[in-house]
Amino acid sequence: MERVIDGALAEDLSLGDPTTEILIPRTLPGSAALVAKQAGVIAGILVAEAVFTRVDPDLVMERQVEDGDTVKPGQALGVVEGRMASILTAERVALNFLQRMSGTATLTAKFVQAAKAAPNSRATIVDTRKTTPGLRALEKYAVRVGGGRNHRMALGDGVLIKDNHVDALRMHGMTVREVVEQARREARHTIRIEVEVQTLEEVRAALEGGADIILLDNMAPQAMTEAVEEVNGRAVLEASGQVTLETVAAVAATGVDLISVGALTHSAPALDISLDYRN
Repeated sequence: MERVIDGALAEDLSLGDPTTEILIPRTLPGSAALVAKQAGVIAGILVAEAVFTRVDPDLVMERQVEDGDTVKPGQALGVVEGRMASILTAERVALNFLQRMSGTATLTAKFVQAAKAAPNSRATIVDTRKTTPGLRALEKYAVRVGGGRNHRMALGDGVLIKDNHVDALRMHGMTVREVVEQARREARHTIRIEVEVQTLEEVRAALEGGADIILLDNMAPQAMTEAVEEVNGRAVLEASGQVTLETVAAVAATGVDLISVGALTHSAPALDISLDYRN
């Protein structure tokens, strides 16, 4: 968190803050409130606080919510007190983190709720590695705050055989089963093997090869239901590909174990939060 904050402050303050430096006396005290302008789930309140104290260790922030709290429009999230110049200098970077992370947590909570409402659902909503470069740890933390779970944090977290891996090896005469078997033989014993498939035939091949997790890529709900019946608990089933708030319930109702949603981190709209001056 400190590394990311320092990078963001260096980016924003590379030429200083001439507006504040010219107009606001350095010794002028003041306070400002972080205020939610729309309903949502808060994530990143501690990050915002850390930004303020990184700019000026003498700033004090009194949090009025914690990460995971659901807020209403007009609700105060916290009050920052100290040198007004420091508060103004830190404002945008603190809000950028808080708005982005809260947006991710809010969207995740909506997906979790929609999946849970589906009949016979047991699906867990998980994220992907489609994150903002440099912000993965914070964005994936926001997913957890919203009630989701994390997929791989990095490439080394597991073996995930994607379609491009399979296609490249097919050119050398290997089948899906043989690709999975090779991964099983050569991967360390502590790592799980996941393979992306698009047909029921590939589901069977992945099972025969010993896959721990089978990723059902862009399959129709009926095909996913048949895959669940075919696998019958012998592997974890993950659904992926163009899952939206409108379709996630139908996907969850198929009985899959996981639903991965790239939009949680690459397309979540920022939650509208402002910093309002107080006397």
